[in-house]
Amino acid sequence: MSTSEDKYEWINMDVEEIEDLVVDLKEEGYSTSEIGMVLRDKYAVPDVREVTGKKISDILSDRDAEPKIPEDLKNLVIKAKKLREHQNQNPNDNSSKRGLQITESKVHQLANYYRDKGRIPENWKYKPEKADLLISE
Repeated sequence: MSTSEDKYEWINMDVEEIEDLVVDLKEEGYSTSEIGMVLRDKYAVPDVREVTGKKISDILSDRDAEPKIPEDLKNLVIKAKKLREHQNQNPNDNSSKRGLQITESKVHQLANYYRDKGRIPENWKYKPEKADLLISE
């Protein structure tokens, strides 16, 4: 049975260096998915989980560097904000109105999930008029 060290012998970084690099990239403003792509493209680390044994989000949470709002929830809030802006400019676009309803429903469902898991505060609420504040966190 081969270990990850045998499988990825071209990687000239040890696990600690990769974890430090993940935290450094997060501090530079990269999201978790962007960190994975940078590690893959610039540092030839094909899969952080296989090499280190941890997901990028787990590395960040171990080092107290995880984002206040999980990336998937933040992306849904951004999508809802864009749909709401489109809806304000095009009030008769019923297709986008339905898309906005579905997206905001997903935001609420995901927020409930993360509240139950303790990843966001119990009093966290999605309010469309305050979406800019949520995104900037």
